[in-house]
Amino acid sequence: MDVVSAAVGAVCGCFCSKINTAVNLPSRLDVLVREMERLVDLREQVKLKKEAAEKEGNEIRSRVIKWLHDVEKLELRVNPIQEQMHNNKKPSACFLNCSKRYRESREVEEILEEIKRLVQVVENIPDVVYSTTIYWKRSIRSQTTASKALDKTMRLLYNDRVARIGIWGLGGVGKTTLVRALNNELVSSSTQPFGIVIWATVSKSFDLRQVQKQIAERLNLEVEREESEQRVAIRLHWRLVNEEKFLLILDDVWEKIDLDILGVPQPKVHRGCKIILTSRSMEVCRSMFTDFEVKIDVLNDEEAWQLFCQKAEDVFNDEKIKPLAEAIVRECCGLPLAIILVGAAMRRKEKVELWEHALNELRRSVPFVEDIEVEVYKPLKWSYDSLQGNNIKSCFLYCSLFPEDYSIEIIELVQHWLGEGLIDEQLNHLDSINTGMDLIEKLKDSCLLQDGADEGTVKMYVVVRDFAIWIASSSEDGDKSLVRSGIGLREISVEDFSNSDSLRRVSFMSNEITKLPDCEIKCSKASTLLLQDNRSLEIVPERFLQGFVALKVLNLSETSIQSLPVSIMQLGDLRALLLRDCSFLGELPPLGELSRLEMLDLSGTCIRELSKEMGNLSNLRQLHLSHTYHLETIPAGIISKLSCLEVLDMTDSAYEFLVEGEITFEELRFLNRLLFLSISFKRIPHLSSEDLSWIKRLRGFQIFIDPKRGSSSVISTINDKGVTFSNVDISQGSVGQLWGIAKSLKFVNCEGLNEKIIDLGINSVGYFADLKSLEICIARFDRRNGGVAAQCDLLPNLEELTLSNLEGLESISELVAYLGLRFLSLKLIEVEYCYDMKYLLSCGDFIRTLPKLEVIKVDACNNLYELFNYDSGLTMALDPVVPNLRKLKLKSLPKLRTLCRNKETWLCLQQVEVLECDRLKRLPLTNQNAGTVKAIIGESEWWDALEWDDEETKSNLLPYFRPTLPEF
Repeated sequence: MDVVSAAVGAVCGCFCSKINTAVNLPSRLDVLVREMERLVDLREQVKLKKEAAEKEGNEIRSRVIKWLHDVEKLELRVNPIQEQMHNNKKPSACFLNCSKRYRESREVEEILEEIKRLVQVVENIPDVVYSTTIYWKRSIRSQTTASKALDKTMRLLYNDRVARIGIWGLGGVGKTTLVRALNNELVSSSTQPFGIVIWATVSKSFDLRQVQKQIAERLNLEVEREESEQRVAIRLHWRLVNEEKFLLILDDVWEKIDLDILGVPQPKVHRGCKIILTSRSMEVCRSMFTDFEVKIDVLNDEEAWQLFCQKAEDVFNDEKIKPLAEAIVRECCGLPLAIILVGAAMRRKEKVELWEHALNELRRSVPFVEDIEVEVYKPLKWSYDSLQGNNIKSCFLYCSLFPEDYSIEIIELVQHWLGEGLIDEQLNHLDSINTGMDLIEKLKDSCLLQDGADEGTVKMYVVVRDFAIWIASSSEDGDKSLVRSGIGLREISVEDFSNSDSLRRVSFMSNEITKLPDCEIKCSKASTLLLQDNRSLEIVPERFLQGFVALKVLNLSETSIQSLPVSIMQLGDLRALLLRDCSFLGELPPLGELSRLEMLDLSGTCIRELSKEMGNLSNLRQLHLSHTYHLETIPAGIISKLSCLEVLDMTDSAYEFLVEGEITFEELRFLNRLLFLSISFKRIPHLSSEDLSWIKRLRGFQIFIDPKRGSSSVISTINDKGVTFSNVDISQGSVGQLWGIAKSLKFVNCEGLNEKIIDLGINSVGYFADLKSLEICIARFDRRNGGVAAQCDLLPNLEELTLSNLEGLESISELVAYLGLRFLSLKLIEVEYCYDMKYLLSCGDFIRTLPKLEVIKVDACNNLYELFNYDSGLTMALDPVVPNLRKLKLKSLPKLRTLCRNKETWLCLQQVEVLECDRLKRLPLTNQNAGTVKAIIGESEWWDALEWDDEETKSNLLPYFRPTLPEF
């Protein structure tokens, strides 16, 4: 009976609970509506932050993206319920529908629980974004561990009792990143105490001269090449003693540095001096008597996971993948570099098997060294092993031949890869360059390469290079290397070549080598020998090269050699002979026997002639003769025999191509594989239609007309088609011929330019649809009455306009009228030293808008008082004349008062730089575009004097203001 009663009670209890749940449905629906509205409000706040962050180029946290997606899914589930309530459709009310109401109530309860969870999730996400500087691309402030170290260092820096601070930790944990963040905070702080912050990178192979040079550059001191280190130290010391307060950052110190020898006053002598050094060793800090040491630890578990998520993106949300991803992160031991490498390699991989394989590979990695560096090398080895196809592993290892922290020119690197045969030899020059660029991008995507210090360069992270050298020095698969680059060697010892028969690549570049071993060294398998940038090297002994019988790449650039040994003719497999900037090299042995040679670089040498035997180089694809100021003779018939030639670069060569009666120029048209040509003329040539035809079919060319040979042009890309006129009267000769085939056109100190432009406008002589870049330097314009505007836009596709040192030109509009220009394709305007210019453009009949203009740069135009002048008789809409302008740089414009009409806003403006423009009081910035701005650079006094529509705009923009000191 008790059992029956219990059973009945349980049934009744359950039934009553369901009835209560059903009865409470209306009130729970009201709660649901309120909670959902709260969640939607939260979502809108997060979306606004997300959009603002994306505009600044920041990367969004994967948890945020998933959270927004979950809210959207939940909203789709709630919408029908809210719609039912809005239509006053009451939920089922009768007793018989109690079960249905119960199901509806349970759904409402589930939704409320999900809302609660989502609210808790968003409250626990510390920030919407990863900053674009994580490790090398993420804000240090988003990492608790690193942020604490930064805060501690900042406190020590402001402590008067602390003069020397040591920052130390394992390679790859972010010591350099921390001091960069420190430097950025000091630069952005208006209260920072130092008159100057000096940064010098030291590196493992300490080069006293190089560190002195870095300090001197920051102090605007020139160091002469012949100055002794002692003399430079005295000058640096005197200059620093006279600085009231300065901070010296010595990055990547491997051993004790004597500050006195360096030229830096001791902190105990100079009370305004503070020093920060970073090192992998605590002992180095102690040896330099640091007052405090700050250790940089690895990331904690949460930071490591967040960094990995940012790199691998959101595939780990899969229930099967996430545990594997977490295990992989643990294998990386909290090292940012390791996490970045592995995360990048696993990006967007959705198959569980790939994650299992990756984890197994990481766990099976054999320790490469006994030291703690093994924790970096394990994931590096795995990342290296993951590189697939196209000789990409060999290309990666090749980068380690260059010195530590060395910015490698991409074109130079690809040349070496080509010479080694690491890129398909069947590709033409342009396709080879593109293939090389693709390989570089893949290595960058794998975080094995990074952008170099200059545009068009790449370099290796220090620890990645160390790893690559380890791999290359112990390789068993044919890539074994001997790397002694950039370590200050004065001579090469025969002992360096122990086990030389197994070497594939040898690099002694960027040293101070004065002589090479005068003996035969057995390197029968070596395909690359790099000796460039040893400026004191004068002789290559005959016997030295005899053992390098398999050499494909020989680089002796930037040495002081005067000749080459005859033994070079024994290098039958040589593909690339690079002798750039060997300024004492005046003669060459007959190179005709090097029948497999594909690349010969004689740029910057003092050779006077090319030998007849060079005509035998039937496989030569690139011949570089730029800046050969003594080259006078090229025997007839040589050029036409180079049937495989794809690149002929004679920029700024003394050799003159003549069109009439000169066999050599006629030979060029028969080079059917030629893709790029750079040549010079002393006068304006008259080219036949046949000449114009074959020149125009080239992928790129540079033609220089300059009787004084005082000017040269930088070739921007291999696809550029440029013509430069310097020091000539362009009213004479067939100028229009060359204008018609050029994509970029430059005039430097040319007479007759004013008349030629008027003539073009009046007679519409040419229609230059291909011209994209026009540069005019050093010219005088006379304003004349009676000029007739062209009937059509003669330069409809012009994208870049550069004007420099022009007299008599009050506005670019004076050119506009003659040539009928509309500037509908213009992207860049750059004007400097145009002292008569009063405004850039007049907006009216011809130009009402510059729809594609992105960059304006104006410098040293003393009479410029406004950028745009608006015709008073024309009613124009308030739309900005530059709706897509992104960058504005103004400098030394003492009369400039206005940029645009009052109340006008430039909505796309991202960067503003204003220096020495004291009368400019307003910027086209409001709250409408404050979220787009990334940087405002200028003097603090100018910023303080700016006028704003409201204080909120100034407050919103203040974080983006970067003060700079005026130049003297």
